[in-house]
Amino acid sequence: MANQELIDALRDAVKYGEFELSHGGTSNYYVDKYVFETDPRCLELIARAFAERVAETKLAGVALGGVPMVAVTSVETGLPYVIARKQAKEYGTGNRIEGELEDGEEVVVIEDIATTGQSAIDAAEALREAGAVVERVLVVVDREEGARENLADHGLELEALVTASDLLADAPGNIDD
Repeated sequence: MANQELIDALRDAVKYGEFELSHGGTSNYYVDKYVFETDPRCLELIARAFAERVAETKLAGVALGGVPMVAVTSVETGLPYVIARKQAKEYGTGNRIEGELEDGEEVVVIEDIATTGQSAIDAAEALREAGAVVERVLVVVDREEGARENLADHGLELEALVTASDLLADAPGNIDD
């Protein structure tokens, strides 16, 4: 079971209704990441929970959603991080990976919400192409809609601070009510 204090804090981000998700599917609930990504208390709880799981590994945040989480985790742990962009910039350095990354360096990917896991897969592949060793993805919320299996197909282990089951259980407006 996930940390109840974190679950309670994240429940403020859950909205009920009919929502289109980024992968094109629909859902009768939506976890509004911008609610928890802009709340200092939520960020503090997330940083502490991630800090317990990252050891001495380099961190990587998936742009845009993973950046607040990786930044607060970096501050909490003192570990450096990089940012994995969805695509290379068309100006400046043209980097897809921002920050210092050494060939062969072990990196853990940090993301906000996993539905299919495709953003984390794309980030892990970009990091691998840049020479990193990536085997783990940490997310705040696993919607339990296939991300774990999709990531496993790409040699990645998913670890979630909270699952949709944790978040929706006994919550006001529970979709099972």
